[in-house]
Amino acid sequence: MTMFVDRVVLHLQAGDGGHGCVSIHREKFKPFGGPDGGNGGHGGSVTMVVDPQVHTLLDFHYHPHVKAENGKGGAGSNRDGANGRQLVLKVPNGTVVQTPDGEVLADLVGAGATFEVARGGRGGRGNASLANSRRKAPGFAELGEPGDQLDVVLELKSVADVGLVGFPSAGKSSLISVISAAKPKIADYPFTTLVPNLGVVQADNHIFTVADVPGLIPGAATGKGLGLQFLRHIERCAVLVHVIDTTTLEPGRDPLADIDALEAELAEYGGLVDRPRIVALNKVDVPDGRDLAEIVRPDLEARGLRVFEVSAATREGLKELMFAMAELVEQGRTAATPTEETRIIIRPKAVDDTGFTVEAESDGSFTVRGVRPERWVRQTNFDNDEAVGYLADRLARLGVEDKLAKAGANPGDLVRIGEREFDWQPTLYAGVDFVPGNRGTDVRLEEKSSRASAAERLAARKSRRVRSDDELGADGTAAESDVDLDADLDE
Repeated sequence: MTMFVDRVVLHLQAGDGGHGCVSIHREKFKPFGGPDGGNGGHGGSVTMVVDPQVHTLLDFHYHPHVKAENGKGGAGSNRDGANGRQLVLKVPNGTVVQTPDGEVLADLVGAGATFEVARGGRGGRGNASLANSRRKAPGFAELGEPGDQLDVVLELKSVADVGLVGFPSAGKSSLISVISAAKPKIADYPFTTLVPNLGVVQADNHIFTVADVPGLIPGAATGKGLGLQFLRHIERCAVLVHVIDTTTLEPGRDPLADIDALEAELAEYGGLVDRPRIVALNKVDVPDGRDLAEIVRPDLEARGLRVFEVSAATREGLKELMFAMAELVEQGRTAATPTEETRIIIRPKAVDDTGFTVEAESDGSFTVRGVRPERWVRQTNFDNDEAVGYLADRLARLGVEDKLAKAGANPGDLVRIGEREFDWQPTLYAGVDFVPGNRGTDVRLEEKSSRASAAERLAARKSRRVRSDDELGADGTAAESDVDLDADLDE
């Protein structure tokens, strides 16, 4: 059984960036040859592209979880990691990409239309790329940035010039089967058509597409029947054709009532009021149907509608209907705004734009928002003190600390950057004046001890050994209390 899927929810995961490498070049008689850690590769992105050979979202229905390849980590000897392969998803023409909340991200129309829906993470820099004149041999590297992770909703809206709408069993499938090469399922029971059918129609030199939408019933715009599920497929149609069954025997059904019901559902759905209408009174090959068509035709024309009496069985009136559809399609194409090439607009940043903001929260904390600060935090290895100190230097040079102080932050206040929280302590030695120490450490992060250092104790002992003559005893020796003090210092 053929399955048609026109709405799916995709769970996307772009590739993570590879970590940078910490490595020091070593060889015989040259134990320290400088840093040579390579950079990590970038993670693969997830891109959607319109493929004319794809007509449904069925593949995504069975495989809703999509993940791109991660970037490889860097290695020693200045070897960079490989980039993750970009993942290309082929979607049918007319696919709308939106968030679960209904925000439209992209409307993909036209063969080859592309949209990068999830961007891969940046690869982290190795310690060779982080070295400079002050930090000659960094003992850390940047971590790879995580790729985008999000859920998107794909909706397929058929791209057709003409849409056939009508009640179930009105003869829409039969009509499209005789005016085009489409082969829809045709049977003598309602809701035979469960999926939209597209057909290409040629009327003289005019070529256009026609969509057969599953039957509408009262309440379709609110979810009754199949109407709400497939009404989206006529949103792009330039012309609507009401296919009316003139031989129905259902109580309360007649051509005028059917058109009123269809118009009410289209108005309820919205966005289709400005589309030109054509009425096709079908099944006039039946005597009762022809009589009814002749009776209601003046009333329909009085409403300003173009009416055609047709028969899909005998093909009566189909040529006139096809040329009328072609005429309205050409009028719509002529009136359409010509597509202009995308103009590249360059908007320079303001001179006072720092690229980040500092917001004071109600609980007394502060939140720093910005692309660069958040990316730097994600790429920092917080198990390495030197990496944390490097992050503090970057934030200080960017002006984050100055802006925090102006916003009223005090030492010890909680500061959030991305998903990390810090107890803010102003960095006294951040900037170009600070000279790093041993690899992997940062003296600014070392906790100060109350115990005197060995150098301080040695200096104190030497100072106490220099005594003036009046402080020495008669036998030239130091007082007993001074000897005891020196003994304590030696311990």
